[in-house]
Amino acid sequence: MTKATTVAGSRRQFLKFLVGSPLITMAPGASWGLEELLGGQGDGLITSPDQALNVFDFEAAARKVMNPAHFAYIATGSDDDATVVANREGYSKFVIHPRRLVDVSRIDPSVQLFGMRLGSPIFLAPTSGQKGWNPDGEMAVAKAAIAHDNTMILSTLTTTAIEEVTAARTAPVWFQLYPNGSLSISRKLIQRAEAAGSPVVAMTVDQLAGRNRETDERARRTIPGYTGVREESPACKGCHTGGQNTRRPMASAAAAGEVRGDDSKLTWDFVRQLRDIVKGKFILKGIMTPEDAELSVQYGLDGVLVSNHGGRSVATGYSTIEALPAITQAVGGRVPIIMDGGIRRGTDVFKALALGASAVCIGRPYLWGLGSFGQPGVAKVLEILQREFELIMKQAGVTSIPAITASHYVTRR
Repeated sequence: MTKATTVAGSRRQFLKFLVGSPLITMAPGASWGLEELLGGQGDGLITSPDQALNVFDFEAAARKVMNPAHFAYIATGSDDDATVVANREGYSKFVIHPRRLVDVSRIDPSVQLFGMRLGSPIFLAPTSGQKGWNPDGEMAVAKAAIAHDNTMILSTLTTTAIEEVTAARTAPVWFQLYPNGSLSISRKLIQRAEAAGSPVVAMTVDQLAGRNRETDERARRTIPGYTGVREESPACKGCHTGGQNTRRPMASAAAAGEVRGDDSKLTWDFVRQLRDIVKGKFILKGIMTPEDAELSVQYGLDGVLVSNHGGRSVATGYSTIEALPAITQAVGGRVPIIMDGGIRRGTDVFKALALGASAVCIGRPYLWGLGSFGQPGVAKVLEILQREFELIMKQAGVTSIPAITASHYVTRR
């Protein structure tokens, strides 16, 4: 059986499963239908990045060409994916308050954050194993981020070393830290990132207790010969047994000779210890309540990243955009707030900023671009979102990011 035959057959099985998933309806504006999904003929799908009208076009293109299990890994949420759906639906609860007859012939979409001027409020969220979606992986993403000066946050589980990614980005990248239950491992990762010029460390705290990814696991079971262990399954060995998707230069180097601890035992005292290690800015990624936002400020964090890991961390059914107002109120402007989760439109970016965020992160959209067309796909996704965001800035009558305030949204009743 050829690799192409295996992938095509397993793709069809996976798509049949996906038809019954909540994910199939989570993305209003997607341009594919049931017949296209099951037939795999590609009717109506884009064949180049320039044909895309919105980021959903890249989701459909990636679904067609990617290994079904890899696509499912990107798509999956926790439990029945309800929180993934909630992240998207949350934006419909807020509507934009437009203003007219304002001179918007010149606008400035840059943000001032942590003493840095950043060209766009649209950041690239940390996502692991990007060479699993395209051979160029993080290098392609870094190069695509140059045009609009999109800040890139690199995952601990990157498949490309931070030094190489920084060189490709031609600017420092932020670093996302998985603590691995170990102060020693965390120290090594932080010190390497800061030596490479990383000005911000974002520690992920929403996965410490583990997670349940059903969509991901169900997709694996559609792969012929899947044994329950990727490294032992015939169709998976090439990627997961010594392949490029298993090479994690940051994580592997830091963990060499170390004993990993138990993440579930970590407390705010661990945050305090890391605060003493991080020389630059230190933020927590995964904050979803005003109580934890307040604690972040008390423990000396420089900012908070409101996130539920794209609906992958826990099945709360609580969207990040809905969590944002209470966190904004709790923080009271003492530290910046960044938010991710469900961003698919420039209007989503605008709503998040109006509700108190200083910037937002996208994850799945740029991975769709990477998986379907590599660097050009990522670049087009960023171009589309930036264009849409600048358009809604003009429609709302604002010419700079600081001008976007709570007066620019209304809660839907």
